[in-house]
Amino acid sequence: MKPSVKELISQMTLEEKAGMCSGLDFWHLKGIERLGIPSVMVSDGPHGLRKQDEAADHLGINDSIKAVCFPPAVLSACSFDRDLMHEFGDAIGKEAQANDLSVVLGPAVNIKRSPLCGRNFEYYSEDPYLAGETAAAFINGVQKHHVGTSIKHFAANNQEYNRMSCSSDADERTLREIYFPAFETAVKKSQPYTVMCSYNQINGTFASENPWLLTDVLRGDWGFKGYVMSDWGAVNDRVAGLKAGLDLEMPSSNGVYDKEIVAAVKDGSLDERILDETVERILNIVFEYTEHREKQEFTLDADHELAKKIAAESIVLLKNDSVLPLKETETLAFIGEFAKKPRFQGGGSSHINSFRVSNVLDVVSENANITYAKGFPANADIYDEALAKEAVEAAKTADKVVIFAGLPDSFESEGYDRTHMRLPDCQNRLIDEILAVQPDTIIVLHNGSPVEMPWLSRVKGLLEAYLGGQAVGEAVADILYGKCCPCGKLAETIPYKLSDNPSYLSFGDGENVTYQEGIFVGYRYYDAKEMPVAFPFGYGLSYTSYAYSNLRIDKPEITENDTVTVSVDVTNTGDIEGKEIVQLYVRDLTGAARRPLRELKGYEKVSLKPGETKTVNFVLDYRSFAWYHTGIKDWYAASGDYRILIGASSRDLRLSEKVHLTTQKLLPLKVHMNTTLGDLLADERTAGYAADFKKQLEDIFGASSSQDKGDGDVAISDEMNNAMIASMPLRNVVSYGMCGKKELLDMIEEMNRL
Repeated sequence: MKPSVKELISQMTLEEKAGMCSGLDFWHLKGIERLGIPSVMVSDGPHGLRKQDEAADHLGINDSIKAVCFPPAVLSACSFDRDLMHEFGDAIGKEAQANDLSVVLGPAVNIKRSPLCGRNFEYYSEDPYLAGETAAAFINGVQKHHVGTSIKHFAANNQEYNRMSCSSDADERTLREIYFPAFETAVKKSQPYTVMCSYNQINGTFASENPWLLTDVLRGDWGFKGYVMSDWGAVNDRVAGLKAGLDLEMPSSNGVYDKEIVAAVKDGSLDERILDETVERILNIVFEYTEHREKQEFTLDADHELAKKIAAESIVLLKNDSVLPLKETETLAFIGEFAKKPRFQGGGSSHINSFRVSNVLDVVSENANITYAKGFPANADIYDEALAKEAVEAAKTADKVVIFAGLPDSFESEGYDRTHMRLPDCQNRLIDEILAVQPDTIIVLHNGSPVEMPWLSRVKGLLEAYLGGQAVGEAVADILYGKCCPCGKLAETIPYKLSDNPSYLSFGDGENVTYQEGIFVGYRYYDAKEMPVAFPFGYGLSYTSYAYSNLRIDKPEITENDTVTVSVDVTNTGDIEGKEIVQLYVRDLTGAARRPLRELKGYEKVSLKPGETKTVNFVLDYRSFAWYHTGIKDWYAASGDYRILIGASSRDLRLSEKVHLTTQKLLPLKVHMNTTLGDLLADERTAGYAADFKKQLEDIFGASSSQDKGDGDVAISDEMNNAMIASMPLRNVVSYGMCGKKELLDMIEEMNRL
């Protein structure tokens, strides 16, 4: 009979237990042959396998195996499709089994705080609800094959500059509402086998040795069961990290930190019980994989087709002034080297050695009448007079022009951030020249993060292909020619210019990065500011049209223990089959806290034939209405009205209804001498105490309902008096002789006992 994990640990030496807490090399965990504990391998990445060849060096810099590059997160999140993301994860899980990989290092769910972050192409969204739902679906797909995922980078890793040492300084409400929920949702809905902690500090403490982060929040609040691994080289103090909840150090430190663990146990500064629990968490995951090995083939061709499907379901049609879809009978000019060499993935640790890459020129129909002109290079910002002239001449004689523009590899990558939001100057210059001779111009973008579009008002068509994976050429061609009806929607806002971004004045700082915008990230900021944007969150066009009707709420009044079901009918009013992404936002009307105008709390993707109507259902719970109250260290929704909004984007809201929430959860009383009468009057528990003071002050200030006011009273309105009374601190009732100080202090003590 196979011994249990606890029995195996009891047979280990102290040195063996310490050794299990760090990698064997760059990609492998240690095994112990005498105890039958195998060494297992982990591998990047979240959108395809970056497993190194068997001859790989210990530094992990040699070539990886040929694999399938699926669309990176920047595009796949635009699918707003849980089922598709589960299918994506399922394929990754099978590929990992076929290649002897125990854990896939992804998905990456850090919030897109700024469009400048060099690694944004690996992250899903600016919205934590969308990021969490997308990640949970992907993780469940992978882990159904007993292959682990490592959701990353926990937490507040939102820039590349100084990411290994800088401190992300944010208040707890901001962390809980914006930067934590994607991880929280994934833990609660899919239990990733591992969590990868980030390099950075959070409010001055490294994530790798932060007990509040790794133990109190991750394990205590959310119930995480797996092990925490470090990002590669993220360990600062190994023993402090172990105590905080960091289980596995990656990669190997050649035994340096293992010796520190052994010494700490021997000198009594580290309880060996903590070490045992750490090893147990690691081994549970190791055996979860090794005891459920599956015989799988590495189905490269089939997975290429899935990569194409994901890309086609995610690409976003941003503008179409009756120029798309293209027709084979039209004379077309395809301009830009991205048409031949599409940029389909980002640089860094997730870079896949793709076994095949399609480009749009190779996959369009042989009957299509297309002239190709390079125009500008795909990998540099160089304006070539001869190439530009050739492109402009081709544009003049074509019925329509499609320009394939985007960001070169050097413009964005892991390891550094962008310094601006512009396309290469050579591209913008050529676009201007082509628009001067050809009004029927369409632009296809290949980029890992939003770009400024100075030509936006003059182009007639715009397709955001982001980084589309290795089948991007086929997916783009199918959408351009109408073989696929576009249905992706933006998982992030595209602002007009970089300085519009809420983090503009604090992004990219060095030692301490102040998250001064707080919870107002992405559309939460732009919508609250009523700021014009190029394209809002959740936006995307189609070749067909949709109508929303018959919004129903099953309970107009709910309590904190209820759920409410929201239903809406969606009809395809066009003449081709398509898919619509229906979005549900909630707005807090109570005024109990400063909150965004609306927040995404539900979405569903529905497929509809021409003329077909389907009902889409959403279920909301107390958390859907709540915000994080730092005073009670919990989620809180005040009693009052909330508006439920249904729409096609954060700014295209078609239907709305109110729901009234009554909560029994009371905020703790903290009455003191400077508590205002307005605060006391607003709380039913203390309103009676303040009512007499209010009446006396009205008499003192002359705040009456009399209409007979002398000239001296004209400047003093009832509104002014009421405002003054509401802001009056309790201490002033002593100053005005309405109450003795001891009597007031006794009253305060009595109120605080309520």
